[in-house]
Amino acid sequence: MGPGPSDVSPRVLNAMARSTIGHLDPAFVSLMDETKALLQYAFQTANSLTLPVSAPGSAGMEACFVNLVEPGDKVIICSNGVFGKRMHENVIRCGGEAIIIESSWGEQTDADELEATLKGHPEVKAVAMVHAETSTGVRNDIEKLCHIAKQHNCLTIVDAVTSLGGIELYVDEWQIDAVYAGSQKCLSCIPGISPVSFSEHAVAAIRKRKYPVQSWFLDMNLIMGYWGEGKRAYHHTAPVNSIYALHESLLILTEEGLENAWTRHTRLHNKLVSGLEGLGLSMLVKAEARLPQLNTVCVLDGVDEAKVRTTLLNEFNLEVGAGLGDLAGKVWRIGLMGHGCSDRNVDYCLAALKTVLK
Repeated sequence: MGPGPSDVSPRVLNAMARSTIGHLDPAFVSLMDETKALLQYAFQTANSLTLPVSAPGSAGMEACFVNLVEPGDKVIICSNGVFGKRMHENVIRCGGEAIIIESSWGEQTDADELEATLKGHPEVKAVAMVHAETSTGVRNDIEKLCHIAKQHNCLTIVDAVTSLGGIELYVDEWQIDAVYAGSQKCLSCIPGISPVSFSEHAVAAIRKRKYPVQSWFLDMNLIMGYWGEGKRAYHHTAPVNSIYALHESLLILTEEGLENAWTRHTRLHNKLVSGLEGLGLSMLVKAEARLPQLNTVCVLDGVDEAKVRTTLLNEFNLEVGAGLGDLAGKVWRIGLMGHGCSDRNVDYCLAALKTVLK
């Protein structure tokens, strides 16, 4: 019950055990088409360029930035945690200029501040933001932020690593141009795959680049030939068994239904918070901005937070996360993600915490 990877469904583990076949085998090509359609459902998009990058979420992030940011481009980064800072690093490495909107850890990005920053920088090409900030447990209002960015004719880049499958995400409706996620969070798949999706606007920007994409492996101009329509052109050897796993995890999501999955995460989050408050604990993030799948709990004064985590792991086989960055030593991060988001896990976690804290 940490910040990820989450527990993997037995169905997903069984899917991984299927025989490995060639990455251009007709059977695998059919699986690629099915996986793409399932990802389009999960992202709520009709984007043709929707695919799983053969690497973890950090590579999905890099894929979005290296394809859309060229030397000299100005990009606004909405930063309120660790993963906003990583976006900043990507812009710098692409030769772009980052304009940072810094918000306190535990607080949402201020939409009015984004509006004011865009008015002061009309030359900005893109606005990047984190939907579910895993380091703090904050849900940013991506719908509103993307709407403001689009009013200023900017591309929008969204980190949905922890949000995909756990909370509402409407890529097309919210006008998200580039989005990346992770397989190991609310999808409850194994780590190592990063679903991404690019709008037609983003694809046009990629095709009109002045400079080559700095990463050969993540160049969407090349990957389109492998994951695109029609005849497949060899680009790289896809991780076949990992795609089996992702496909199965997306089938599970589809069978439950997106809205039902979102409702389940919210219901069990509320149950967990109620139980934590009953133990005298409080949440870092105000109720309206909390992530149901990543719960940031304030450590009580006088409590050795590392000892609590170690005891939970060694005596109860229960993992919870530590605080990162500015929150190190101040919070626990309790995950309720995908297959691990269950009544049984919430009850077990609360009972274990009660015993250890006593």
